[in-house]
Amino acid sequence: MAGMSSHSALTVGFDLDMTLIDSRPGIKAAYEALSARTGTYIDSDLAITRLGPPLEQELVHWFPDERVEEMGELYRELYPEYAIAPTPAMKGAREAIEAVRRSGGRAIVVTAKHEPNAKLHLSHLGIEADAVIGWLWAEAKAEALREYGATVYVGDHTGDVRGARTAGALSVAVATGPCAVDELLTAGADVVLDDLTAFPAWLSGYIGDRTAG
Repeated sequence: MAGMSSHSALTVGFDLDMTLIDSRPGIKAAYEALSARTGTYIDSDLAITRLGPPLEQELVHWFPDERVEEMGELYRELYPEYAIAPTPAMKGAREAIEAVRRSGGRAIVVTAKHEPNAKLHLSHLGIEADAVIGWLWAEAKAEALREYGATVYVGDHTGDVRGARTAGALSVAVATGPCAVDELLTAGADVVLDDLTAFPAWLSGYIGDRTAG
């Protein structure tokens, strides 16, 4: 991973899929391309309701175990052509990153997605993060959160909540992915927002409380 600067400034981590980007249209297109290329049926509409975990956890539903690694590589090769252009930013995503920057902090992206493809999404959408770390899911996200000194992690999945808690970071969940508010709270989220449009106001209050403390 890239080196860190001082941990004195606030560092906020963000998940990618269904937190910063609505990856459903792009992932659906990528699965359809994989299905066409391999002649294997994939219910792409069902697959995009289960976003969050690593790709291989979805591919086991459609391919025999011995082909999952190969199909994962093929999917990731097809992904830039089919998935980047159709994928929009989530409402409030840019403003959330900007709010961290305005506070003097750093915004990093920690995702289970293939890191080069994660960077393509952000570049296409004009969203600039201070670091992008891929290939990490659930508790493993704590590796990057600790290394970069993140004290807040924002995500849409219970796996993101577990990653934040494992890292000792505040878990801020957004109810924009596959997990309902109750699931996120039960998993241990400290804060649940409807979406990222509420994040700048929340961050302002959080920084005020830290300063007062």
